[in-house]
Amino acid sequence: MAKKQPESVARLDSTYMKHYDAYMERHQKKKKRLVRRLVMFALLVTIVAGSMVMYHMQQQRLYSEKHEQFEQLKQEKAALEKEEKDLKEEIELLNNEEYVLQIARTNYFFSKEGEIIFKIPNEDPSY
Repeated sequence: MAKKQPESVARLDSTYMKHYDAYMERHQKKKKRLVRRLVMFALLVTIVAGSMVMYHMQQQRLYSEKHEQFEQLKQEKAALEKEEKDLKEEIELLNNEEYVLQIARTNYFFSKEGEIIFKIPNEDPSY
């Protein structure tokens, strides 16, 4: 890089120099406007991209919450279906008179005529 030498040449005050100065001034203004426009465009793009990223992150969070809730409801549904199946089986068994009599005999100590019921404890003796 060369050192800037002090101007020792006198500047001519001609029409060409006036036009050249006006041209250079317009050129500088164009550059300045271009830089401003580029900065504004970059700012706009940054704002739009940032808002899109934020929206995407919010949607991902919402999706994961809904997916977790779906899995939980799926498990709950499976448990309820199993319970429904068990209850239907129990209804079928309770429609059977023999089964009802068997439950009454074991749980409530009902007996047939002439039958004696002895209750034996299920615990092992302590000796």
